[in-house]
Amino acid sequence: MTDPHVSPDHRTRLGAIALAIAGILFAIYEAAAPRTDQTTLDGAASWTSAGWSIAHISAIVGLILIPLGYGAIRGFLDDTPHERTAFLAATIGYIGSGLTISYYGAEVYGLKAIGQRAVADSDASLTDVGNDFRLDPTAMTVFAIGLLLVAIAAVLAAIAVWRSGSLPRWSAVPLAALLVTMLPQYFLPHAGRIIWGVLVAAAALWLASALWRAARA
Repeated sequence: MTDPHVSPDHRTRLGAIALAIAGILFAIYEAAAPRTDQTTLDGAASWTSAGWSIAHISAIVGLILIPLGYGAIRGFLDDTPHERTAFLAATIGYIGSGLTISYYGAEVYGLKAIGQRAVADSDASLTDVGNDFRLDPTAMTVFAIGLLLVAIAAVLAAIAVWRSGSLPRWSAVPLAALLVTMLPQYFLPHAGRIIWGVLVAAAALWLASALWRAARA
């Protein structure tokens, strides 16, 4: 239910802030996560590191905040023909983020416990357990569906913005294009992933800036 004490302009600004923070968190995610051979003791140790936890928790929070931004777009387009598209973007985004977060949660907490045991026992073979559950068909299917929904939501948000006429047409396109490539970017080298994260931050900040200016106008 909409809070009658919160003005539409204020809600739009909050959505802009959510998008901006989400973009920055994705850049932190890609930059902070250690990238080592995760079948070795060094890889197990990386699972226990602060960088690993900071990176994946940043991704989790970022995935929570992005649909909030879509919700702000929906509110901004209230009583227009494009409100429904923005509503679908927010709804699908929440579902996609929830499914994706379930996988990230396992990576944060499950791999940390496995890594601690592997390091304590000096047994690199324990990393096989972590890689087994990461590549489990059920886990991978849920993760892939989640990322697909995240991509669909971003595209729907871009369509709503493009057609609205009240926000810069291109402002949501770069973020949508980047989130569509979220799955394949996992196969890039570390430098490529960092570049992807920085681009997501820039795209999210652009959309956030457009929303912020629209709220002022």
